[in-house]
Amino acid sequence: MFIVSLEYVVDPDTVEPYRMAHMAWVREGFERGVFIASGRKSPPSGGIILARATSRERLTAWLNDDPFIVAGVAQYHVEEFLPTTVGNGFEMLKGI
Repeated sequence: MFIVSLEYVVDPDTVEPYRMAHMAWVREGFERGVFIASGRKSPPSGGIILARATSRERLTAWLNDDPFIVAGVAQYHVEEFLPTTVGNGFEMLKGI
């Protein structure tokens, strides 16, 4: 599993024109099974995505298609995470 931290590199108002395209890209990520969960940071300085991919390279290729990245209004930081202990009801996260 990967923890993807998106950080705006411009003020949030500059990001807004790209939000609809970004959200369409996020929905496609869920439809393709790449994303597990996503949401905005609070305060709104970016977002977090929990993702699964066969490799960091494949995930990076997918992230590079994000309209926020293409427009140059955000950047990503990716950390690989191997869940070994989970709470009740989250057993499906083991081994992702």
